Amino acid sequence: MSKLKRETKETQIVAEVRIGTGLSNVDIDDRFLAHMVETLARYAGLDINLKAKGDLRHHLVEDVAITLGLALRDEVLDQANRYGWAQVPMDEALVEAAVDIGGRPYYVGQLPSKLYAHFLHSFATNLEATLHVRVLRGQDRHHVVEAAIKATGLALREAIKEGDAVFSTKGSVQIERLD
Repeated sequence: MSKLKRETKETQIVAEVRIGTGLSNVDIDDRFLAHMVETLARYAGLDINLKAKGDLRHHLVEDVAITLGLALRDEVLDQANRYGWAQVPMDEALVEAAVDIGGRPYYVGQLPSKLYAHFLHSFATNLEATLHVRVLRGQDRHHVVEAAIKATGLALREAIKEGDAVFSTKGSVQIERLD
């Protein structure tokens, strides 16, 4: 289990993330953010314990995403499947997500909420994942954002599963920091 504490003048976050069964214990004053973190945990099969508070909603959403991405990065196995894709309908909304957790941070996607597009961008960047989210249809902002989180979670569930080899022509990338 990866345990992180991230503090700034704006936010205080403690997170525990483990590849598991999708259980979550989330303590955040922002109910929609809490709902999205719980949804991500459930659909990705991650066990997440998270306590977060912050001064502004934007700071809280961004810093929670950063912390979750960093924590999950510590949990990804070298032999992970690496790739995942999912398409999720939610009422009138239909959203698809494709992810590569191979260490190349990149995000492409537009949501009807700039804040939650930023959440996914911050999460993917700190996970060091490529994440593409495409809204195929939808009018209700809540439905579109939630379908995007669910699709991202299901894509991650597939990508983080343990495979039988390192899924790269390069093999496992080794980085050593030198003084």
